[in-house]
Amino acid sequence: MTELVPGGNTPLPDGVLTFGVPGPFDVSALVTDDGGRVRGDGDFVFYNQPAAPGVRLDGARLTVDPPRLRPGASRVTVVVSPADPTTPPDRLPSPTVQVTAPDGRVLARFTPPRPHRETVLLLAEVYRRGTAWKLRALGQGYADGLAGVARDFGIDVTDDTAPPGGPAADARSGSPGAGPGAAGRGGSPGAQGYGQDPDGFLGPVNSARAATGSPPVRLDARLTAAARSHAGAMAARGTLSSKAPDGVYVHQRVVSAGYSYLTVGEHLVSGPRTVHEFVEYCLSAEPSRRTLCDPAFTEAGLARVPDPRTGDLYWTALWARPFSPAGLERTAREVITLTNTERAAAGLPPLTADARLTAAAQAHSADMVARDFYAHTSPEGGRPWDRAAAAGSAHRAVGENIACGQRSPAEVVQGWMDSPGHRANILKPDFTHLGIGLAGGGRAGTYWTQLFGG
Repeated sequence: MTELVPGGNTPLPDGVLTFGVPGPFDVSALVTDDGGRVRGDGDFVFYNQPAAPGVRLDGARLTVDPPRLRPGASRVTVVVSPADPTTPPDRLPSPTVQVTAPDGRVLARFTPPRPHRETVLLLAEVYRRGTAWKLRALGQGYADGLAGVARDFGIDVTDDTAPPGGPAADARSGSPGAGPGAAGRGGSPGAQGYGQDPDGFLGPVNSARAATGSPPVRLDARLTAAARSHAGAMAARGTLSSKAPDGVYVHQRVVSAGYSYLTVGEHLVSGPRTVHEFVEYCLSAEPSRRTLCDPAFTEAGLARVPDPRTGDLYWTALWARPFSPAGLERTAREVITLTNTERAAAGLPPLTADARLTAAAQAHSADMVARDFYAHTSPEGGRPWDRAAAAGSAHRAVGENIACGQRSPAEVVQGWMDSPGHRANILKPDFTHLGIGLAGGGRAGTYWTQLFGG
């Protein structure tokens, strides 16, 4: 399996290729000629037009059969956009495209840098080179949505007057609505906004936080939706657990609701009858009090659902700080600083941040979340030094620490230092450089990767 970096390419075998992009994304594709232009609107494959010769879209699964493309076609470009167009891309996890061979082998995977203002990304392209076909990683972003992509690929786009919040442009072929709108599909205005507080949740919560010097939190509609879903699943079976009877973990619900976080915490409780009783319960023990009053959290969601048999209330409270590129960089820097503090105490020189190791570490954390595993070796056998080399690192010595569930740089570095094997990596004299990756949304919350090079 090849871990691609932007601009990297790899040869492809004969047969049908499958492209998968897990997460809250819409996938589409453009079929073009050598000049990169479509022949007509039939070359745009998306949710309302899910098939073209040699290309078929089934949900988030795109299949490409290069020999069956229309005559003159020499390239298929894979495009991804938020499934909910009201969700800013920087609140979503980085999309990861995984390419699978006809026999089920994973051929390649690519995770582009996290988008900032871009609303659409060109992830990868299948292209013909002579008589063979190859795959190239792209990662090119567009801030003006699918309409901008359509323009660049030769589809006529007509700007229409739209009401506030509505799509600003439509890609058309002579019949209204034939192409995808600039705003994508689905979603509802304000899905990412801050909700009302009909239960009076914020008063007692923020009073308790203020008593410890922590800033107030505000309700987020997506966190509330995730909390409601989890509380409902627990109540339906009368079971209190981070993994509900429907098999979904609470942190997975958060990401599925369209909320990308830097850190997350939760309270799963049954019994309290009112919000005040719930808050009092959370304050009754040190671990749950620490979560309720954690100054890192800025947003929250709360739901309570009765057990249909007994009437007992099942509560889910979610606490989080939303993802931002600046927050990711700040968190990674703090992990490096804490790591170097430990090295300095042992009389060792500091490690230098390394962009290539950082890219590989971030990709591994995101991969563990996306494919629901926790290991140094990926499901197809990729190891830390393989990932470092694929990202362009030339370090001869490579080591890796991983962790999951910790909520802060201090917590994760302390956990590594408390483990002899992880501590040995942090204090290894041969290492000179370091990359940090973290991603949220798996079973255990946040997944951390330290990738060392020397």
